[in-house]
Amino acid sequence: MIEIMDTTLRDGEQTAGVSFNADEKLAIARLLLEELKVNRIEVGSARVSSGEQEAFSKICSWAATCGHLDAVEALGFVDGGLSIDWISSAGGRVMNLLTKGSLRHVEGQLRKTPREHLDDILRDISKAVSRGLEVNVYLEDWSGGMTDSPDYVFFLVDALKDAPVRRIMLPDTLGILDPDRTALYCRTMVERYPGIRFDFHAHNDYDLAAANTFEAVKSGVQGIHTTVNGLGERTGNLPVSSALGILNDHLKVANTLDEGKLMHVCRYVETISGVRIPANQPLVGEFVFTQTSGVHADGDKKGGLYQNALLPERFGRHRHYALGKTSGKANIVKNLESLGINLTPEQMRVVTARVVELGDKKESLSPEDLPFIIADVLKGDFSAVPDRIHIVNYSLQLTRSMRPLANLRIDIDGTEYEESSAGDGQYDAFMKALWKIYDRLGRRHPKLTDYLVKIPPGGKTDALVETSISWDFDGRDFKTRGIDSDQTEAAIKATVKMLNLIENNLI
Repeated sequence: MIEIMDTTLRDGEQTAGVSFNADEKLAIARLLLEELKVNRIEVGSARVSSGEQEAFSKICSWAATCGHLDAVEALGFVDGGLSIDWISSAGGRVMNLLTKGSLRHVEGQLRKTPREHLDDILRDISKAVSRGLEVNVYLEDWSGGMTDSPDYVFFLVDALKDAPVRRIMLPDTLGILDPDRTALYCRTMVERYPGIRFDFHAHNDYDLAAANTFEAVKSGVQGIHTTVNGLGERTGNLPVSSALGILNDHLKVANTLDEGKLMHVCRYVETISGVRIPANQPLVGEFVFTQTSGVHADGDKKGGLYQNALLPERFGRHRHYALGKTSGKANIVKNLESLGINLTPEQMRVVTARVVELGDKKESLSPEDLPFIIADVLKGDFSAVPDRIHIVNYSLQLTRSMRPLANLRIDIDGTEYEESSAGDGQYDAFMKALWKIYDRLGRRHPKLTDYLVKIPPGGKTDALVETSISWDFDGRDFKTRGIDSDQTEAAIKATVKMLNLIENNLI
């Protein structure tokens, strides 16, 4: 069984521009331990700030009520006991003591001899144990130490192997390792010290965190460190999603991670952190389970010829077939089937030609755009999306030091309705007025889950803006887009598309 220690709330918070408040940290901690089911979480650093102590204390209080307190860890420093006081006073039980794992760091940063540093470490470990804390030890810059000063590393671990230490953690602090050296260094530690539990902590400076972790596990380490969405200093740490794929599909090593909760946790952290998941991020990116080539879609119809073991259903997701110049008839058929739309062979030929034409123009298309493309191309021959809802008029007011206001008149099946509302922005005011009308009519409406604006480079103030909005309606996720030189108008166009898709039961 491989242990997973997730450090999103400590190392991950060192991502430039990322800071979690106490309530956000508690929410993420609960998701990690109770939904994703990592074994341990590192949730902060001692003595950083009063806000950090508040968050750590809040997490410890929660964890103590549900049996998770021993899984909550904090980074401590060799500081004569100050970190121990900080962790203990907040209710913590586990300290991850940061020591120097390379001679260069001891002499260059601490200005001490190896013996002096070791004495300081042993003194703090003794104090921590006397206060009832469990201690794990980080060997900071261990990868640099194994490269430049292995004798120093062995000197330190020779002394620590008999100390009351639960785990020794091996960080590639500067992300300098490659798979071959990771395997060599980890195997050396495991074979030299068979009685010690080792964790491997990868950084991704050369995009090798996943490959290095793969080799570390093969070499016998018993724990690995991750962050959600690969958050972390510089290029970040090993993403927990990558760890899950490596362990389950390649190494086939037992672990506690719950695949079905992966997306929920990753999307939540994406929202709270403000750092978007790359669209092509393995397992959790938007494009991961999307086939673009028509050849691939055709092969999937004939026995899943273009599918691997990473089936989207494992992660609570679904396979999609993109629309574009390479999609062809097979992709369009797949999307029409999901929408419940039937076309004649001639209609299919015309629609396919139009999709290819739009793809050549680099226009981005979503499956939800398909009914509108059909309606536009086939005109009166095929009404894919009857215009049951349209905006008659609206007025948006933006005044300094006052909340924006929206006045809206909308036509639904030939009857006009009018409403006004204030909001936290012009679009928010528009949506509040719209939902007032829907609430008055007793109509259900979706929840907005994401809002993305794409503005082309170049700095032109009159450039066309694409607003892409993600919605959730009765558990079905879908996306609509609007294009206009005005961002709010583009969002309103995307919203009207959404309304008509729902009214025509195409979602």
